[in-house]
Formats: sequence, C-alpha cells, structure tokens
Amino acid sequence: MGLFSFSSQPTKSPLPKLRVRNTLSGEIEEFKPLSPREVKMYNCGPTVYDRQHIGNLRPYVFADTLRRVLEVWDYRVKQVVNITDVGHLTSDADEGEDKMEASARKQKRSAQEIAREVTEWWLGDLDELGIHREKIIFTRATDYIEEQIALAKALEEKGYAYKIKDGLYFDTSRFRGYGKLGGLNLDGPKEARVKENPEKKNPHDFALWKLSGRKKREQEWDSPWGVGFPGWHLECTAMIFKELGRQIDIHTGGVDHVSIHHNNEIAQAEAVSGRQYVRYWLHNEFITIEGKKVSKSLGNTVYLSQLIDRGLSPLALRYWYLTGHYRSPMNFTWEALEGADQALTRLGRAYLEAPEGTSQAEFLKHFYAAVANDLDTPKCLALVWEHIKKLNKATLAETDKIFGLGFAGERPSAKLAIIKESELPEGVQKLLAEREEARVAKDFEKADTLRAEIEALGFVIKDTPEGPKISKS
Repeated sequence: MGLFSFSSQPTKSPLPKLRVRNTLSGEIEEFKPLSPREVKMYNCGPTVYDRQHIGNLRPYVFADTLRRVLEVWDYRVKQVVNITDVGHLTSDADEGEDKMEASARKQKRSAQEIAREVTEWWLGDLDELGIHREKIIFTRATDYIEEQIALAKALEEKGYAYKIKDGLYFDTSRFRGYGKLGGLNLDGPKEARVKENPEKKNPHDFALWKLSGRKKREQEWDSPWGVGFPGWHLECTAMIFKELGRQIDIHTGGVDHVSIHHNNEIAQAEAVSGRQYVRYWLHNEFITIEGKKVSKSLGNTVYLSQLIDRGLSPLALRYWYLTGHYRSPMNFTWEALEGADQALTRLGRAYLEAPEGTSQAEFLKHFYAAVANDLDTPKCLALVWEHIKKLNKATLAETDKIFGLGFAGERPSAKLAIIKESELPEGVQKLLAEREEARVAKDFEKADTLRAEIEALGFVIKDTPEGPKISKS
C-alpha cells in the first residue's frame, strides 16, 4: 500500500460496497439486503449438552464481527441465535442418540438442568469475548415445539413428507435442487446410509419428527404422528420463520453444517414458502490443534476458562481469531495465544498514548476497503500495526468498532483480575455462599437475584465448571 495523508479530516469518506463470499454461489458478491437499510441475520448456535470450546466459539465472534460491520455500514440488524436443547442426534444424518438425552443419562441429571447450566457458561463466554448479546434474540428449540410441528405438518400436506416406523421424514426427491448449497454430492455414501434406515425412500431424506417408540425419553411431546421430538434441522427453520420471516438476508455457521444441516434447512423452508430462503450463506472454517479439528470426541478441546486461568485476557482469543480470515482454518497453539495477548496489550497502550484529533479519513478509506473485501480482518490488523505510530485516538476508536477488542472504551481490555474468596469483603462472601447454596438447590431465580446483588456491590461473577470466579467490575 502506498503512502497516504494522516491529517485529521472531519469529513467522512463514503464507505465502499460491502462484498461477501456466498457459499450458495461460491462467489464473492456485493451485499444487497432484501430491505434497503435492514438486515435479517440468523446464526447457528450451540447444542447445550456440554461446554463450548475454542472451536465452537469462533462462529460467534465471526457473527459478532459481521454484525459490527453491518452497523458501521449503517444497517439496522435483527439477529437471531438459536440454542439447541433437544433433537440434535450424535450423527447429523439423523442417526444415534439425542445429545441432550445422552448427556443427561451420563451425568445422572435432567436435560433441562444441563441445558440451563451450559447455556449460562456459554453466555458468560460471549460476554468475555466482547459480544453484544443484548442486541441478539436468543431462541431455544424447546420453546418452539408448536411451530416445529406446524412446519412439519405443512410439509406433509404439500406432499414433501412421509411417515415410517421411526418418524416423519422429508422426501428429498420431491425438492428440485436439493444439495445446491456447496455442491453436495448426492452420489456419496448412499449404501451406508440406506443400511442405517432401510425404510427411507432416499438416502438423503431427513427426519422432521422422530418417534420415541418404546424408549422412554425425558424430552418428548405429542404430535399428529405420535409421541416424539423434532428433528434438528426443523428447529432452525421454524425459529427463523417465527422471528425473522420466510426470507432472510444472512445465515451463518461452521463449514461442517453445509453438506447436511444447511441443505436440509433450504429444502424444508423453500418447499413450504416457494421462495428463496436465504440470500447469503456465510461459513467459517475450523480451528485445529496439531492439524486435527478441535473436537470433544478427539479429546483435544481447549476452553476459554483455561485462557483466563493462565492469566490471558479472554479478548486475546478474539484478537487471535481476527488474525485469520474467517474462511481460513486456524491452528491453535498456546504460543499464538500468548502473542495475541501481548499484541492486545500493546494495542491498548498505543490507544492510550495516541494523540487526540478527528478521524483520519485517508487511512480509514484503506481500512474500510479491507473490511468490505469479505471481512479481511487480517489485512485490517496489518494496516493498523503498519501505521500505529501515526494514528490518533479517534481513528483507532473507529477501527475498534469493527474489531470489538474494547481498547477504545467499549469495555476494558485488561486481564481479568480474579479475586480469592478470602480476600472479598465479608458481606460479599456471605452473598456468594448463599448463591452457591441456591445453585445447588436448583433455585435459579434466587441465584440470579443474589448475582445481581453482588454485581451491584461492584463485583462480576463468572460461572465456570471449576466453580464461580469473581473479579472487580
């Protein structure tokens, strides 16, 4: 990049056209929402049977970054993130056991209790990562059972569904263009999938409603087809229809959702509505450790709480994500995270030492050009570091509207200072003990009230699997 002026200029340059890579077309396209200034966006959320690791958390930082970009581009964003608390089987292809039921059996606890606890951990992680969750509509699958049954019934009435012994299935042969997202190979592992359920008409047919059969489940509901539970794919479409309408602008998720989950969403949604379901599909890549995808099944998971235990800022993880393009795989190492933590500290110091002034339009012109090019955050960071000594506070603050690192005052980027319980004021210790008693007794309403009292005294509680951690707010 050539040299440019760093003088403070009060007039803001017009923003470039925003372009994103659409998985549906496989091309980078200019972003044109359905409504001129409003964007409807849906992000696939967690299945809350277990804690979310650093691989699981990447999609939420990406979605938050995308939202920030859209807001800088002056769009009003209506964002929905789902919480899957029923129906996600151990195989995305509708085979195996429900993950929530399996976790409940293993832990000898109720699925509802596990879902609430894991959701609380996850929401706490979002807070630590600087994600604006107050701007998000969170939807739980179990709160939309009626909508899911209605959607499955509509598909059956239109001739897109058929019932077999274990449930109601979507007939993919009836939907023209099935598998168009990502160019799904319909001649893939056909034989294996037919063997798993020989009653299916087609190997890629998927469950809309699974029947409980003789096996008693904790989570099951009456339906026109019998007692059972909704299929995982059905929930996302039902919640989108309810909260955002039958057409939306953006749907995000991990690349592992492309072949099955998101193609199934498209099929059931467009079969009912007769219209394009999503205009822009955006997918982030995996996080790996030593070349292998971070996965609970592989036992190579790393959690945000482990970063904090090492004295690293949780925002160092956000910074590290931003150093890689969202469509590029990233290999995790502790050295890389420590480097990100140091860079975050230097960036915060640079902001504090930067001179006052109005934003530097010429620099921001180049910065926003990188943002507009499919959210090229690595280039954005490179631009900032290349010119860090010449940038003023106002300009750095503008960049942090995209980065969300908090160095410009949105939230402090200093490391979380964990306080030992014995060092707390006696009154706070007492409230903390009462809250733990309430949590053990599953009196979550009382626990929430006590949390609010503790926070009103100037402390922040972070619930972790190792117990609550408390710091000054």
